[in-house]
Amino acid sequence: MTALGPVLRDRGGQWIGWLGSTVCEGLGEDALARLLLQGAQETGYTLQPVDLTEEEVEKYYFGFSNEILWPLFHDLISHCNFDPAYWHIYQSVNAKFAQSIADNTTADADYVWVHDYQLILVADQLKKMGVARRTGFFLHIPFPPLDGFVRLPWRFEILNALLQYDLVGFQTVRDRRNFMDCVRMLVPGTKVVGHGQVIRCHTPSQKVLVGTFPISIDFRQFAETSTTQEVQDLAWIIHANIPERQLILGVDRLDYTKGIPERLLAFANALKRYPDMRRKVTLIQVVVPSREGVPEYESLKQEIEMLVGEINGRFTEVGWTPIHYIYRSLSHTELLAYYRTCEIALVTPLKDGMNLVAKEFCACSVEDNGVLILSEFAGAAAQLYNGALLVNPYHIEGVADAIHEAFCMDKETRQARMKKMRRSIQKNDIFYWVSSFFRAGIDKDLSQLPTAEFFVPKP
Repeated sequence: MTALGPVLRDRGGQWIGWLGSTVCEGLGEDALARLLLQGAQETGYTLQPVDLTEEEVEKYYFGFSNEILWPLFHDLISHCNFDPAYWHIYQSVNAKFAQSIADNTTADADYVWVHDYQLILVADQLKKMGVARRTGFFLHIPFPPLDGFVRLPWRFEILNALLQYDLVGFQTVRDRRNFMDCVRMLVPGTKVVGHGQVIRCHTPSQKVLVGTFPISIDFRQFAETSTTQEVQDLAWIIHANIPERQLILGVDRLDYTKGIPERLLAFANALKRYPDMRRKVTLIQVVVPSREGVPEYESLKQEIEMLVGEINGRFTEVGWTPIHYIYRSLSHTELLAYYRTCEIALVTPLKDGMNLVAKEFCACSVEDNGVLILSEFAGAAAQLYNGALLVNPYHIEGVADAIHEAFCMDKETRQARMKKMRRSIQKNDIFYWVSSFFRAGIDKDLSQLPTAEFFVPKP
């Protein structure tokens, strides 16, 4: 939940969540308290940890969350592992989070905002405990269409749990439509009232607000930081080491939903069919390590590296290597330097809830000279369609054509397209996103909130 950092820093709040590892288990209470206090001082909000055992991490986080919900919600059913043991642990961990919320919040003063697919059951667990709270839920990933969702063995339980929140938010109109299709089909007697950003869903047992709230970034922070001397110096070094050619950037976490192999094949296809690009363009593909040790991800890594080797072996000439491959995390300064120096961003996930890389690249294109090639299956496409080159990531030749179009695009067209996208992102930034959710959920703007609101992030 990096995107919420600027909001929490300015407004305060309490963050209830798993610390992300078991390294704190050996710490004494005093040492852990000091560590949490230090974190609160640095971030501007308090931290309330929820401890998970190794079995819970394995079956709740890596299991139900990432071997069932993640692939299913991204329309990749073949990657699902419907192990019944995962479901039982997913329930118990959600109950842990609900108990922590009950212990650390009050019914009158606090609003509980639950984030993402790992914590869908929290509101339902609170109600089963007899704990009354005002609750909102936001799903950061896509919501699947009906024919995909019904394959989930626990479809009724998951759907019913989502309907226990006062407000359920999605990234796009498409995701909300998919959700409402499932509710209409699986919850007989459902009625939908209203239209626009937020609608009312009336089921036989409850009334729920359902809205679309496309998440965004701190546009000003990205734009201003990208012009600092440190970033500009590093951007100059990057381009000086790869001179006299346009740079194409891909930045992705290692995941099968990101479409990295398909992207590499499209780049190779562009080099084959458009020889005028050779020696004049270089793809910088950054892959951030993720879920290391998981066989499926190790296999994906090997596939990517094999493709990089094959493409470089096929097209490399003296003084020119087509692909520069980076497998590691980048510092914030490095990331912004790549955003500043690369003329083209290749953001082609097979499916994505939003994809903030697309928005970050635009925010850092302060000279309006960048071109964004964006998957039509990324949530960001609904907002950036009038400036980006939209592509179907499965259409190898289509993506290759878009790469060549971006490569040949004149300065005036680039600037006109980028200005449209930057204006849209600046207007609809992360602060606007939070305000719109709270206006729908508790009829308050962000500026009206006290500094004690409570957030439950995804682990």
